[in-house]
Amino acid sequence: MKNKWIVVGIVTMGAAVGLSLGASRAAAQGPAGAGAGAKTIKTSADSAHSGHSLNPVKWVKKNPKASTSKSDAQNDLYKRLTAGLQGQGVLPANTNLQDACAGFKELGHCMAGLHVSHNLAIPWNCMKWDLTGVQTGADMSACKGPENAKAWSLGKSIHALKPAANSKAEEKFAVKQAHDELKGAGA
Repeated sequence: MKNKWIVVGIVTMGAAVGLSLGASRAAAQGPAGAGAGAKTIKTSADSAHSGHSLNPVKWVKKNPKASTSKSDAQNDLYKRLTAGLQGQGVLPANTNLQDACAGFKELGHCMAGLHVSHNLAIPWNCMKWDLTGVQTGADMSACKGPENAKAWSLGKSIHALKPAANSKAEEKFAVKQAHDELKGAGA
């Protein structure tokens, strides 16, 4: 019987310690919750924690040079891809990839569209309109495009612009070409 009371006492003390630690962590978050940052009202009780933030995002040091090196790396990638695409005749000599892909959310999607345009001799302005839903300033009278300014899939664009082509096979081939080029350029 004595052992039973010892076990009950230990369990009760463990629960009390656990609850008190949990309550102190919840109180440390403040009235606005975790990560509320500077918008919370500081009290004298909070001044003990003023030198240390509980938000783990603030623990990471930000390096201002990292963003410039990332953009430099992206510019180098665009230059390498532009040279390769111009060498294949996919991209005209007076156009760079960054300008050609303006309006696209993903570089790979744009490159696949460029390959389809080259492989099937579809004007790039028409293909770009279909894939982005945005008309360029060029003459679009010969193009079939989305009526409601919503972008079409690559397969739907191929089917609309070259109905005789096997849209699934051409889409698959162009996506593979784009993926291989991005991989080869180090993307």
